[in-house]
Amino acid sequence: MKTSDFDYLLPDDKIAYRPLKDRQNSNLMVLDREENSILDRRFYELPELLCPGDLLIFNNTKVIPARLYGKKNSGGHTEILLLERLEGNVWKCLAKKPKEGLAVGFGERLRGTLRCFGSSEWTIEFSEDIATYLNKYGRMPLPPYIKREAEEEDKVTYQTVYAQREGAAAAPTAGLHFTKGLIGEIEKRGVETGYVTLHVGLGTFLPVKEENIVDHAMHSEYLEVPEQTAALVNKAKKEGRRVIADGTTVVRTLESSVDEAGRVKPFSGRTELFITPGFEFKIVDALITNFHLPCSTLLMLVSAFAGKEYIFQAYDYALEKNYRFLSYGDAMLIC
Repeated sequence: MKTSDFDYLLPDDKIAYRPLKDRQNSNLMVLDREENSILDRRFYELPELLCPGDLLIFNNTKVIPARLYGKKNSGGHTEILLLERLEGNVWKCLAKKPKEGLAVGFGERLRGTLRCFGSSEWTIEFSEDIATYLNKYGRMPLPPYIKREAEEEDKVTYQTVYAQREGAAAAPTAGLHFTKGLIGEIEKRGVETGYVTLHVGLGTFLPVKEENIVDHAMHSEYLEVPEQTAALVNKAKKEGRRVIADGTTVVRTLESSVDEAGRVKPFSGRTELFITPGFEFKIVDALITNFHLPCSTLLMLVSAFAGKEYIFQAYDYALEKNYRFLSYGDAMLIC
């Protein structure tokens, strides 16, 4: 299957550059795979679309304000984007015009030194712990297609209300639609909830460049499935209840953690699972997700879950009906 099979025209005016004032007011497209239907709903109506006994799994990763602006010894300004803490005060990063051994100052005290590792990857080692500096001066790493500078309010809006585990360089965007009140309504309906962690990396936004999708090297991301969540999922599957993934990151986490007996096992480690059409889903029965970039691994995943023809029919409909696309955009429920 070719990468071009997953291309479509996404006009700039269909991209959501800012969030809605009330995150649960986004549109929700409902795709029923059995009926092959498309329905227009609102996200706050989600509780009535779920059934008592459903199990809804969230990704509780927390986005760090990872974009830093510093000054080189020469006096020139530079920008550092933190990707992942490796150990201590050493972080994997992206930098503008990086150089081996380049010293960068941040504020009055904090210093960092760039080092190259591998063929073209970079780290920065800080002179001290950066938690306080990040919280005060770091900016949220908005996706590159949001063509504006991150603002202070993005520290709230580009974060799920249930975020707990710091480490993501990007938000699990299907979760941005939930409020604490909406989650409460869902639970009152008799829907169980559970949490996994997958620290989303910037690779999630990168288009697949290889002509044949099987030649694409999937980015690696850290994940954790707690024992309690594994038990919830296995009990639901045994009893024939639906397991609903809030976002593609939850899909990758759960489907990466299945043993030979078809059960989810408690797990912590990394995944490079690349889900494309033809993939056999063993755990996830329904999916909440946003509308994704052309030629992206995320679009390939939802095409694998619902069928490529059906997904592209839904995307055409969404464009026609002025749905808002990408991270701050609208959502769909595939059941």
